[in-house]
Amino acid sequence: MDGIDGRVRNAVDLWLRWLPRWQIGSARPRTRICRKCTGSPIASAAGFGPDVPHPVQHALIGRISTIIDDAVDDYTARNLPLLHRELIRADARKRHAGYQPAEGLSPEFQGLDVDPQPQDGSPFLFTLEELAGTGASEPAPREPLSDEAKAALRHEIELSDECARSTGTAVCLALIDHRPRIAEAVERLVEPQIEALVSDMFRGLDGDGARGGLF
Repeated sequence: MDGIDGRVRNAVDLWLRWLPRWQIGSARPRTRICRKCTGSPIASAAGFGPDVPHPVQHALIGRISTIIDDAVDDYTARNLPLLHRELIRADARKRHAGYQPAEGLSPEFQGLDVDPQPQDGSPFLFTLEELAGTGASEPAPREPLSDEAKAALRHEIELSDECARSTGTAVCLALIDHRPRIAEAVERLVEPQIEALVSDMFRGLDGDGARGGLF
């Protein structure tokens, strides 16, 4: 767990530098539940309330999740040879799968829909999702695992899961120390945008009501 505090601090620093560039008008509505953020203990550790927009939460949760993923990858490479080999094979299969538009995105975009929702009467000529798999090739055949190898692999997966849980706990405890900085940034940069949007909505409703009264 060495270095967790520093990595969490760096992730929060990067998020704080990104947040001033976020604009509420640029946020796209989601059509699916975000599996990364829904019920995430990272959101609770950061002190995010239900009124904090999803893109704002997602950008920090993605960066913090990367810390956990990197720690598990490092532990796996050093201690779990069977699982490490299977992960290398999975990466090779991904490379044979051709173009993947969701790969290589920065943390604030990972796990989100790669295409915006089309507007009525304005279909897209093509979407990134439609391009997925372009350039795919046939992967090399893999040898089947013996029963002993399968049992050993299941044990290594359990160890990997335990590493993820323990690292996740350490990360969340470290993130709690940054709640004041996170809350101050949300109050200063996000809440005014929400208030302005709500105010514009009510002005629009008042205007509609006024016109309705005249005619």
